[in-house]
Amino acid sequence: MEEILSSLGYHPTKQSQKELWFLNPFGDETQASFKIDTNKNQWFLFSDGIGGNNIDFVRRYLNCSVKEVLSWAGERNFFSFHQQTDILEPAYKINEVSELQNWNLKKYLKERGLSSKIYRYLHEVKFIMNGKKLYAIGFKNDSGGWEFRNSFFKGSILKKDISLIKNGCQNVCVFEGFIDALSYIEKQDLLDVDILVLNSVSLINKAIETLKNYNKISLFLDNDRAGIKCKNEFITSFPEALDYSHIYQNYKDLNEYITHEKPQIIRVVK
Repeated sequence: MEEILSSLGYHPTKQSQKELWFLNPFGDETQASFKIDTNKNQWFLFSDGIGGNNIDFVRRYLNCSVKEVLSWAGERNFFSFHQQTDILEPAYKINEVSELQNWNLKKYLKERGLSSKIYRYLHEVKFIMNGKKLYAIGFKNDSGGWEFRNSFFKGSILKKDISLIKNGCQNVCVFEGFIDALSYIEKQDLLDVDILVLNSVSLINKAIETLKNYNKISLFLDNDRAGIKCKNEFITSFPEALDYSHIYQNYKDLNEYITHEKPQIIRVVK
């Protein structure tokens, strides 16, 4: 893993005999949350609750298939891939997908300012990750992957992708995460826009291609370094896009704003 990260321009911020720590290679952060276990040659990203081996990392980083990963690694003759050409069993298994029913998950959503109004966009998912039985709120992306949330867990499994909620509109609102998107939906009398959720700022190029199909673009991105950078990239591609982050300028994101300020409705220019 260290060999791969070094080739991509990432270097450890701290290390010990058994561990190497890096800044998140999948997004912006100021504190290292990406750990490599040098004995097992495995990685884990604490900020997203995901991990795996070399193949898992490159698949996510390059957003490509296993075949493409092995071709990419073969061209570079990475030593660490010689022992990982056999695909490992995934570290997760989905046991059940159902309508949202669990009281604890509903309580978590209520604490985030969200009511039963937004349940239709979510699922309750029971799964096993790294040998542990877990359950979480599941939000699906356009490639069939999942974003997971509960009161103590944040993560994702399967292929990372954007999520597009279509309402047959030429206007679209853009959000980094699905909790912010649901916060917007929560504060609408009638949802008369499409909703695009990035699920990761690394998917901005995919989002830009999708946004070319819309006449009006409204941005609701986070008020942190990654969100501001993302906003600026969108506005560079779409100068006519409208930025609504000023609505929640004293908060990190839209959900934090609706949780604390409890606005009745949030409107965008039609």
